[in-house]
Amino acid sequence: MTHPLILSLRASVLLLSLGGLASSCTPQADNAGVEYAPEMYESIPYEPLRQTGYNTINAFGINERTPATGTVARGKLSYYDHIPKDSVGIAERTLRNPFAYTKANLEEGKLLYSRYCQHCHGEQGNGQGPVGLKFKGVPNYAAAGYYSKMNDGHIYHVIQWGRNRMMPHGSQVIPEERWKIAMYVRALELGKGPDGLTEMIAKGPKSSASDTTVTTAAASTTPASKADLSTGSETPGQGNTKGQNGSAK
Repeated sequence: MTHPLILSLRASVLLLSLGGLASSCTPQADNAGVEYAPEMYESIPYEPLRQTGYNTINAFGINERTPATGTVARGKLSYYDHIPKDSVGIAERTLRNPFAYTKANLEEGKLLYSRYCQHCHGEQGNGQGPVGLKFKGVPNYAAAGYYSKMNDGHIYHVIQWGRNRMMPHGSQVIPEERWKIAMYVRALELGKGPDGLTEMIAKGPKSSASDTTVTTAAASTTPASKADLSTGSETPGQGNTKGQNGSAK
């Protein structure tokens, strides 16, 4: 025979279960009802990309905070060469392409060029792409002169930061891809369009470490000493002028 106390406990558990079920059910589709152990799926620590309520600690009530001035994300150090955007001369003299001029690298550079550059610079590298024809002022790599002598470091820097009418592409093209595009642009500088790639491939792989070409115009550029990491960018869209997580030192 079952003890009356056990029966009452069972009845209590049953009633509590039915009560919890009733309170967790709701006709409103956007209401989850009572949640069991919400801390299991609603993080108590702040998560920068997920938020369920107003943050009373951080500015603007959001979990994300503006990184301190000069912060470099983990694993992204190679994205920054610390050469100021207006110092292309320094880039020409100091940056060296770490990749060899192999067939695979040149062909990938051609593919990337067709995606990111051809609409302005044209298939032949002569500035006659659909956008270049409309807006003019796009350099002609194939013509003899200043633009036909740009080295890998120059091209890499301009891809990263942009120049004149060209907007920066550093956020769209990773460093490895910039170097490979630079390789293909060097092929276009031969003045033979895409056929310049075939000529480079025929010569066989070579290292770009000996690439020391510096144009006369770049050699006369007044260099900046170094990038000042203690201050914010003065260019809109490339960072804040104030460090918002403490003062920069």
